[in-house]
Amino acid sequence: MGASMTMQKGSNVAVPAGTVRVELGRHAAAGAPDVDASALLLVAGKVRDDADFVFYNQPAHASGAVRHEGKRTAPDHVTDTLFVDFGKVEPAIDRIVVAASADGGTFGRVSGLYVRVTDAASGAELARFDSTDATIETAFILGELYLRQGAWKFRAVGQGYSTGLEGLATDFGISVDEPQQTPQAPAAPAPPSPPRPAAVAPAPALAPAPAPASAPVTAPVPPPPPPAAPVAPPAATPVRLTKITLTKGTPAVSLAKQGGTSGALRVNLNWEVRKQFKGWGAKLGRAVAMHADLDLDLCALYELADGRKGVVQSLGNAFGSLNRPPYIHLDGDDRTGALSSGENMTINLDHKDLLRRVLIFVTIYEGARSFADLHATVTLQPQHGAAIDFSLDECTVPSTVCALALITNNGGDLTVQREARYLVPDRGVSPQRTIDAAYGWGMNWTPGRK
Repeated sequence: MGASMTMQKGSNVAVPAGTVRVELGRHAAAGAPDVDASALLLVAGKVRDDADFVFYNQPAHASGAVRHEGKRTAPDHVTDTLFVDFGKVEPAIDRIVVAASADGGTFGRVSGLYVRVTDAASGAELARFDSTDATIETAFILGELYLRQGAWKFRAVGQGYSTGLEGLATDFGISVDEPQQTPQAPAAPAPPSPPRPAAVAPAPALAPAPAPASAPVTAPVPPPPPPAAPVAPPAATPVRLTKITLTKGTPAVSLAKQGGTSGALRVNLNWEVRKQFKGWGAKLGRAVAMHADLDLDLCALYELADGRKGVVQSLGNAFGSLNRPPYIHLDGDDRTGALSSGENMTINLDHKDLLRRVLIFVTIYEGARSFADLHATVTLQPQHGAAIDFSLDECTVPSTVCALALITNNGGDLTVQREARYLVPDRGVSPQRTIDAAYGWGMNWTPGRK
């Protein structure tokens, strides 16, 4: 299909691609509710079980056919994207419903809502449907991918729900379990700040130097064994639709209370790809666009229960490890923000008792002098439990390093504490040493490069 098309409600079009991205977009406007994309994989109009629901708290289908890639924010619009690999869709699945849900209001307050399908390989737009008649709806089926005579097609639907994502999901056979409100865990006290170290060369990487040992955290007493399972197999745990945004008012959350006690805790960093204008052409009298790529780095300082300390970051190729200390792994280094998945770090919660504290922070490697107006976002997604969102848009100082979240072990439970500290390094002092000094890690640093 050469040209893109804007579809009318009820119309359909062939999707001649092996993999596609389904993008939900809207105008960025103050006071508008957030919009989330989700997908339901159906057999004869219903899900087989709750695992056939892909959304922010359950971001990947076991088959690999559908994956929630997350949000991107630009000055004038916000997108949330799903990736679909038709080659991995199980034979029983004949329809993939694409839904949108509003968080914090109705779709009548959302302007410019659309869904579009693009070829994941080429980026070419294959189909687009704009929703223009929303009023009191809090969820929408915007479209669906479906099989017809062995080929995939996309249909524009535009069916609204006033019962939110819960009502929509329940209609397709999803069992939803929304937990009762529980008090938030108390904010962990900030560690004392030691004297700042002497200035060092910028862009250091961790030099493996021993840190003073400290007493290990006492392992919690294991709970009594659960009662014997009934003869009939128990039903799968219902999905939770709750999202968590840590703010000054609610700065901390217990992972255990959200169900995030095991498996992988995924940390995702995304930012806006932008081009900067660098002055005017002296002779031509017009703007000269310089392709200055913005490069942010997702990093973590860690302290293990036995007192060992270190850093996980792309600088110095300190990518860590998931199955041996420090049980934290950085997937790679996104140098431009152009990768759809951004930068991703994973913390192995199966070894959480061996972790004492983890400080997640972000540095600007190049392309900007401050986090202001970069529209960077970070999401902590436990394998089991609710997603935790952060925004880096509150910066008002020339900061190149942001302490984002402090994860501490409290008797076997991990508490996520919102930090949102935008630090300004002293002249000649690297972002890493600045964050170390602010949180008292007390490590030795040497210069390093990517």
